[in-house]
Amino acid sequence: MPIRTIIWTAVVCIAVAAAPSPVHAQVVESFGDRALGMGGAFVAVASDSSATWWNPAALADGPFFDLSISTARIKRDSDLPAGGDRVSGFALGTPVIGASLYRLVVTEATRAVSIDREAGIRQDEQATTGLRSWSGSSFGATIVQTLLEGTHVGATLKYVRGTVRSGLANPAAGPEEALDQAGDLEGGEVEGTFDLDIGALAVAGPMRFGLLVRNVLTPSFADGAFTLPRQWRIGVALSTEQVDGPPLTVSFDADVQTYIVTGGSRRMIAVGAEQWLLGKRLGVRGGARFNQVGQGERALTAGASVALREGSYFEAHYVGGGSPEERGWGTGVRMSF
Repeated sequence: MPIRTIIWTAVVCIAVAAAPSPVHAQVVESFGDRALGMGGAFVAVASDSSATWWNPAALADGPFFDLSISTARIKRDSDLPAGGDRVSGFALGTPVIGASLYRLVVTEATRAVSIDREAGIRQDEQATTGLRSWSGSSFGATIVQTLLEGTHVGATLKYVRGTVRSGLANPAAGPEEALDQAGDLEGGEVEGTFDLDIGALAVAGPMRFGLLVRNVLTPSFADGAFTLPRQWRIGVALSTEQVDGPPLTVSFDADVQTYIVTGGSRRMIAVGAEQWLLGKRLGVRGGARFNQVGQGERALTAGASVALREGSYFEAHYVGGGSPEERGWGTGVRMSF
């Protein structure tokens, strides 16, 4: 057996054996216009450079060259506690290697209590909004190995630099305004650490099966004040890419374990579909996702890709229509050959 195959098998086994660590986190559904337009049902679909986020192994089944620049934002702010994620990034993918740079911001707004110390009595307590923000950058290098025909594994080695900041919002601010104020927090020490994402993809005719494990090493910052938890996700998709007619993909994803975000627990299931039309000059997609735990958040999603010229696309997505806790949007450009 080739030595690289042995190494990849060992990596997968180590990740499978590792125990989960649920803490406040960034949600998986944070990047990629195609993925978020399909509701986040993308682990088995990821065939562009956003595979560096969604499933590193899927680069093996993608185009010869794919480059994307994208930004996305999601808010969960109907009431306190509230939270939000912002991700902007650059990703490059080929069937063998990939590279990525993501800028990540995770914010939390919770009800806090401040005490008027001059009054010296607890009856003068005032409720205000406490803020915590983690901002960081993730530099990733992705490698892919084909084990058998149609079966691939991949890994993204990441160097993550992040800063935790905390403070208080304007007492008159509502949840959404408080989240916007989190970007103005000062202080915090920059810390850096290494992390790993791994993925697997199996393709059999029109069927695709995917596995993603994000944040394998569960990096933490500020002595554990913020941690990126291990997140497991599986996916299955049916694609008509190899048959006559406009390509259609239907997909399903599910989180394997529960993790914690602002406001409660999260374990999502997602469904999505993507249809390419006009000789792949127009792609339209839609989807939905549902939280199986916690507050039972749900969201409906939509997105589109428009070819500006052959191989160059403008892409956008929108998240809404379900619970007010799940709202977002994003835009990007992509070149694929």
